[in-house]
This record gives sequence, structure tokens and C-alpha cells, in this order.
Amino acid sequence: MHSKSKIIMVTVASVILGLWAIVTIIPLYWMIIGSVQDTTLSATYKPQMIPSIWSVAPFERFFSKTSAWRWLFNSVFISAVLTATNVFFGSLAGYAFAKLKFPGSKTVFWVLLSTMMIPAQVTLIPLYVLIINVFNLGDTYTAIILPGAVSVGNIFLMKQYMSSLPTSLIHAARIDACSEFGIFWKVILPLAKPGLAVLAIFTFVTSWNDFFWPFLITSSDEMRTIQVGLASFVFAESTDYGAIMAGATVGALPMMILFFSLQRYFLQGITIGAVKG
Repeated sequence: MHSKSKIIMVTVASVILGLWAIVTIIPLYWMIIGSVQDTTLSATYKPQMIPSIWSVAPFERFFSKTSAWRWLFNSVFISAVLTATNVFFGSLAGYAFAKLKFPGSKTVFWVLLSTMMIPAQVTLIPLYVLIINVFNLGDTYTAIILPGAVSVGNIFLMKQYMSSLPTSLIHAARIDACSEFGIFWKVILPLAKPGLAVLAIFTFVTSWNDFFWPFLITSSDEMRTIQVGLASFVFAESTDYGAIMAGATVGALPMMILFFSLQRYFLQGITIGAVKG
């Protein structure tokens, strides 16, 4: 009787999850279908879920009417730089908080963690004024990258991961007269590759999908990322649904490829911060 009720519960849960997955996938499916059919079919009252006429014209219009290649370059460049800075500085700070003992380390760590409780919207205006009026960096790569060069969340993630690494290896390296940075570079980083991979993937995805800060800090078309460019294209070409969906597909495709090729690292990211130090 117990096994039968368990089977029923598993079946019901599977059905619910399956239905929820279908509901979640429908917008993504419609975006892709809308990008490979004529605009008139995309905007009809009864849209065709399986298009009768396939066309790449929406992609041609999207790339011809916009600076899409420049937007893609900006997104790749900014996401790559932010990933590199977060991996380096996040792992460096995580190693310091996890394995080094210095005065006030716990206080500094908890102060950093407390900043995660402050909504980003609260600091948005001071940050904008600082970047624009004080440093005069508006509409530049530096303005987009600098505020996100390293995040407290990534520091916390690496601190939790590096707390699980054996301290005996660090003591052995110190006996061999290895410098602290040498220990970090030659001993800690090779052992922390799984954690660094998760950190890099999540940072790249977050940076690629970021919209509000690049939208706020950029003013010229050539400095826009693909997400900001899509928003401006929507306002400029509000009736060209096919081209809009083609642009959305172009912006989402790299992340879909990244997810399906590296999905085991995404799953690791769910539990990587739960290791016991």
C-alpha cells in the first residue's frame, strides 16, 4: 500500500512538472517560431504554432535595420571582462576569507554580506551620479564594467567552496617557502576549478542578460548591449514583430547553447555554496 501511494505521488508530481514545463517553454517556442515566419503570420489574431511559410527575412531585417553586430560584440566583450574580473577577484577574496587569518576578517566578511540585504535600487542613483558626475565615465565600457567587477555573492560563493579545501596543502606549501599568492595560484586555483567553472558560467549568464544598468549608463547606439539594443529596436520598430522575435532569438541563443552544453555546472551551482567549512 505504501509503495502504491508513493507511485501515485510520483506520477502526479511528474504530470504537474510536465505541464509546468510546457507552459514555461511555450513563450520560448513562440519566439523562435515567430522569428522564422512572415511578420503578418506572427501578428495574426490566431497565430500559427507551426508556420506554413518558413522565412529568414525577419533575421535579415533585424541585422539590416540595427547595429546588431556591434551590440553582440559589446555583450560578448563586457560579459567576458566581467567574468574574468569576478573569477579572479572573487576567488582571491574567497581564499583570503576562507584560509587566511587576519585582524577583523570576520567583521569585514559580515559587513560585506550585509550589503547583500540592500536592494540594488537604493544605491542606483548614488552610483549613477558617481559614475557620470564624479568620474565622468558615462557611455563607456568602464562605466558598465566597473560597478560589477566583483560581487559580494561571488565572494561568498568562493569562500564557501574554498573552506572545503584541505588546509594541510597550504601548510605544506608554506613550509616549502611558497608565497601566499603562489599558494593561491599554484595550489588553491587548480583545486578550485569546479567552483571557478560554476562562478564563471553564472557570471557570464548574468552579465549577458543584464539590462537596466547598461540601459541607464549608455546613450549612444554603438555602446548598447544586445539586450538594450533590443529594447530600443522595439520602440523604433514596434510593428515588426518578426524582426523583434528574430532579435530576441539572437540574444537568447548563446545562453541556450551555453546551458545545454554546460548544464552539469548549472546543477552544481545549486549546491556549491552548501559545502560545510
